[in-house]
Amino acid sequence: MIDFSDLFQILIENWLIISLFFIIAMFYASVGFGGGSSYLAVLALTGLAFPQIRAIALLCNIVVVSGGTYLYIKNGFFNYRKIFPLVFLSMPLAFLGGYLHISYKLFYILLGLTLTIAAITMWLSKYIDKTEKEQLKESNMLKDASFGGLIGFVSGMVGIGGGIFLAPLLHLTKWDIPKRIAATSSFFILVNSIAGLLGQYQNPDFIIEPKLTLILLFTVLIGGQIGSRLSIKLIKPNSLKRLTAVLIAFVGLKILFEYLF
Repeated sequence: MIDFSDLFQILIENWLIISLFFIIAMFYASVGFGGGSSYLAVLALTGLAFPQIRAIALLCNIVVVSGGTYLYIKNGFFNYRKIFPLVFLSMPLAFLGGYLHISYKLFYILLGLTLTIAAITMWLSKYIDKTEKEQLKESNMLKDASFGGLIGFVSGMVGIGGGIFLAPLLHLTKWDIPKRIAATSSFFILVNSIAGLLGQYQNPDFIIEPKLTLILLFTVLIGGQIGSRLSIKLIKPNSLKRLTAVLIAFVGLKILFEYLF
């Protein structure tokens, strides 16, 4: 039986985290991402154990991008022939990354680096978005598989889906038109988050706080559904991206400074 008084207490104690998760899910879903890097940035400032942080971020990713992936498939933005090489190695390597036993210090160093790089790619995304009129280059299966595998492995270890790294790379290489890149990134995040979570589950260190996790999953479900169907009108997308990039960079650099010096 659900103890509603206990859930209410968790809501009161974690209202700021819950509010931030809602905003993150709504924004990221509107551009085809899951928000894993931002969830990690928020959770890194709490007292949660790092195995919980990784698991919560991946679960929230799965909830947010599932709806977006369905909408992209429904609207015909999937090119399965081009997507397959990207996920062929990324899924097993994301599983391996999630399964690996890493130390507390190594996790936070990797997290700091990941957040800092993610902030840079988000800040620069304005300059690497391509238009549909530009000539596309033919994709290279070996190169796509290598990129996908590397991103998947790092994503599994840290607890993200990897879309925030994949999308800028695909734009820079003129891999496809923006809408198909967004669809590909959404699917990439979904399958890698599932694989990474399964790998974490097999790790003896796996642990999760069910009540807080359930509240956060419901929060990002609502935020993600809103974001998937609405564009953000009050704030320009590039301004919001840059604000998010600054916040992620702050957390990433703070973590690196704390664990490297």
